[in-house]
Amino acid sequence: MTGYAADAPSVVGAAAGSEPLLDLARYIRPGDGVWWGQGGAEPSPLVDALLDQVGAIGPVRAFCGLTWNERLTRELPDELTVLSYGGLGELRSLSRHGRLDVVPCHYSSLPRMFATRALPCDVGLVQVSPPDRDGTVSLGIGVEYIADAIPHARTLIAEVNERMPATRGTARIPLDAFAAVVHTDRPPRTAVTRPPDDVDRAIAAHVASLVRDGDTVQVGVGSLPNAVLAALRDHTDLGIHSGLITDGVLDLIEAGVVTGARKEIDRGLVVTGAALGSSTLYERLGDFPIEFRPASYTHAPAVLSRLRSLVSINSAIEVDLLGQVGAEVRRGVHIGAVGGQVDFSRAASLTGARSIIALRAESDGESAITPVLRGRVVTTARVDVDAVVTEYGVALLTGATVAERARRLIEIAAPHHRERLEESLAEQAA
Repeated sequence: MTGYAADAPSVVGAAAGSEPLLDLARYIRPGDGVWWGQGGAEPSPLVDALLDQVGAIGPVRAFCGLTWNERLTRELPDELTVLSYGGLGELRSLSRHGRLDVVPCHYSSLPRMFATRALPCDVGLVQVSPPDRDGTVSLGIGVEYIADAIPHARTLIAEVNERMPATRGTARIPLDAFAAVVHTDRPPRTAVTRPPDDVDRAIAAHVASLVRDGDTVQVGVGSLPNAVLAALRDHTDLGIHSGLITDGVLDLIEAGVVTGARKEIDRGLVVTGAALGSSTLYERLGDFPIEFRPASYTHAPAVLSRLRSLVSINSAIEVDLLGQVGAEVRRGVHIGAVGGQVDFSRAASLTGARSIIALRAESDGESAITPVLRGRVVTTARVDVDAVVTEYGVALLTGATVAERARRLIEIAAPHHRERLEESLAEQAA
């Protein structure tokens, strides 16, 4: 990683049609690997600059996570190869058109993959908070894999966003660690999800019945996870240790439900790698005991094994009659990821309290409980799942035989699919 030169450029965001925001050819070489932050922490002006200039720079391999940048789907230059750990956000369109290279991996393995240069890591593009009086900046709402990748980058380029909140939990970075800095003043991107419906709320009520007072919860993002968080409002002393947090977590903190008082580690703290939600969530992060940690902490097996009360709550595309979970591929397209699902599910099932997979019983007319995984990819092994939940109930799998698992899963399938599932089970047994 290079230091910040005395004459390194520090510029203000350029208007559309004006001169380039930044001459990236000074920092990115042909054949380089580039990574950048995801979600609301994505440095969109720098990514756009890369898209504008990569044709002149030469071939570049890029790694990113969740992105909402539509240019990555409709204007992807031939010189740019995009890698990711899954097909999140606009990346699913890239997958649909055969332009996304997926690197299947546990989220906990990303730090090691950057360290061994198994992932592109010559140049890092980051969005950071304004510097403090000591000249240091925060990674704000997106610490996660970025904090682990930074030490292995040859060159760092920053978007210093006046509206990126400074967050606690991870060491700040000297501004002079960046080879170039672009100044912006824009609201970080927010996550827009549909309001939970009656099906989401029915599933959430079943999930909430499996969570005990004092448990430490991990949950994802989306309409169903939002419904689950809302369904936990009658609990007490819950803890949060999760890859990301949303507005629903903030609501539970304000309601006094999330206190972290019984957590085995990080007592009293909400621990996360990222925030993904509304502008209100971003603006109020500093009002609460929330610490942002890198993936090497939030997802580390050694850390998760200390949370004996851990309950993981994850979503899926489908679950087969063995209890195997598919959360990555639908109809040949990557629309999900392994992500942290296995990290948390395995820890919750093995050394924690309970591993839960929650999903709607039907999607696009197809049963989510299926004889075999249609996507042909097992995300989470059957032995790492304690319970599968749909709007029709809970299938407890721990200690159940293969035959018992199948019967319990069929019982929570959509009623009009159960006969066919029974027939498939009989055919497999024949």
